[in-house]
Amino acid sequence: MTKHVFQTEVNELLHLIIHSLYSHKEIFLRELVSNASDALDKLKYLTLTEDEFKKINFDPKVEISFNDSAEDRSITIKDSGIGMNEEDLIEHLGTIARSGTKNFLGKLTGDDKKDSNLIGQFGVGFYSCFMVADQVEVITRKAGEKEAYRWISDGKSGFEIEPTAKKEAGTEITLYLNDEGKEFANRWSITETLKKYSNHIAFPVYLSYEESQFDGEGEDKKEIKELKTEQINDATAFWKKPKSELKKKDYNEFYKTFSNDFADPALHVHTQAEGAMDYTTLFFVPEKAPQDLFYADYKPGVKLYVKRVFITDDEKELLPTYLRFVKGIIDSEDLPLNVSREILQQNRVLDNIRKASVKKLLKSFQTLAKKEKEYIKFYEEFGRPIKEGYYQDRDNRELLEKLVRFKSTKVEGYTTLEDYVKRMQEDQKGIYYITGDNEATLRRSPLIEMYMQKDIEVLIADDEIDEIIIPGAAKYGDHDFKSVNRSNAGDELKKEGEVEEETNEKETAPFIKKVKKVLGDRVKDVKVSSRLTDSPSVLVADADDPTFQMQEMMRAMGQAGMPDAKPILEINLGHPILKKMSGMRKTKDFDNATELLYEQALLLEGMKLENPADFVKRLNDVLTKSL
Repeated sequence: MTKHVFQTEVNELLHLIIHSLYSHKEIFLRELVSNASDALDKLKYLTLTEDEFKKINFDPKVEISFNDSAEDRSITIKDSGIGMNEEDLIEHLGTIARSGTKNFLGKLTGDDKKDSNLIGQFGVGFYSCFMVADQVEVITRKAGEKEAYRWISDGKSGFEIEPTAKKEAGTEITLYLNDEGKEFANRWSITETLKKYSNHIAFPVYLSYEESQFDGEGEDKKEIKELKTEQINDATAFWKKPKSELKKKDYNEFYKTFSNDFADPALHVHTQAEGAMDYTTLFFVPEKAPQDLFYADYKPGVKLYVKRVFITDDEKELLPTYLRFVKGIIDSEDLPLNVSREILQQNRVLDNIRKASVKKLLKSFQTLAKKEKEYIKFYEEFGRPIKEGYYQDRDNRELLEKLVRFKSTKVEGYTTLEDYVKRMQEDQKGIYYITGDNEATLRRSPLIEMYMQKDIEVLIADDEIDEIIIPGAAKYGDHDFKSVNRSNAGDELKKEGEVEEETNEKETAPFIKKVKKVLGDRVKDVKVSSRLTDSPSVLVADADDPTFQMQEMMRAMGQAGMPDAKPILEINLGHPILKKMSGMRKTKDFDNATELLYEQALLLEGMKLENPADFVKRLNDVLTKSL
């Protein structure tokens, strides 16, 4: 017998499950039956496509039995699926391989740990056993292999593995129930739980139980226990049922059988296509974003079937990456059963299904958008991926541009691009936007002073992805997107009728020259601003340079070698501070004031000061003299 220690993350997960999902104890049965169904799916595929497995006498089923004696209460779940070898047992029952789950566990704190819906997003899986059992035993044999193994654990100290005997491939899991789980060691609890959570499993699920019968009368009356077995689920492919027979409750229950989610989905989209292509799709959008939504190794949520035979649940090409939050099923009648991953990525049938599915989903989102309150709830969970699609998916740009939302200086909450255009001034040609990482700071930014004065609406793009999305989209209809973060934003307004007061270049040139000398190579240039009305200074990016936020995002993505693009300092010569500075160019106070103008502009952009101590000293000097 070989002893193993649980991976650290497994210990964390076990603790989280046991202490956070107490009110959902029954889901352990859903998880184990779902795992058994997955194992049957995998072996069924092999028996249809691989010669070495075609000889197997495959009888797909899940069998459940229980012992209700007070001394030894237990439940056993047995399947005739793919089974596991020693390596599989260690990988699947002793470690958490996905970094997304590791990161998620690390971030769960406080009230989050009590949120069963949040925990349910990544699936508690096999480990949910330990909510109801003091000890769990797994006996398994992998299809095509002779060796069988026994895995046993108390869910605390680790686990042990040893060779054992098993006649047929498959897995048998026995839970030795604790006080919290003893209520499930009876026919009615098991039946009720399985009908609630697992009725739509596509393979037959059987429950074996003893039923008492009595023979004779009076003193001769004897109790005879007869072992009975009954199928307790439909065992049909749910998605192939006529839509007219299904209710919202049915969809919600089916969603929970394969999604590892406790909550009902936000919406579902069921398509049964016949004709040139024969396929069925059933997609769900979760109420909450999956925890791995922004991880590179996210788990795809869509399963591919061919003629109701499971093919894969690990193919990221079934839907575009921006729809990675969608869960569901694609079942094609036209693909070959032995379709490879390489063929999948080039297959015309699957490509057509994918294109049709994307349009169907986006149109369903448009329908949801008619209910403003519900759509905003959806958008706050999945708005960023929708924006990714707006940038990436040119074939569906018109659908996606109706789905994106932005905050604005003119309205509360969110606005559509269509509504922004309706509110535009008659002579306005561009759609103006400001980017940054803090909505409150952006709304008070000096960059929008002139626009506010002219009653021109500015979109508040406070999501870091907006730095890529909006310039990538370039325009909406006939209207170009115009960034107010850039040095040429004022020029654009002048083209739209702004008449700028002429400045005396002979007077301003020496002033600008001295400011440049003080700041040195920290700035690309110093210019007189045409946009500032109340603020003395602001930093902007040159027309063709990346903004501060874009540079920060590139560095965060590991592109540390990217050269820094220096900002341009714009100054408002009409501001009292600049007017007072004009007569003190040869003094130390001028240098300090210039530094402060630059540093306060940095702070307004959300940037870090190069030397906070020097900033505080200069500020104290100014305060001392002013007081």
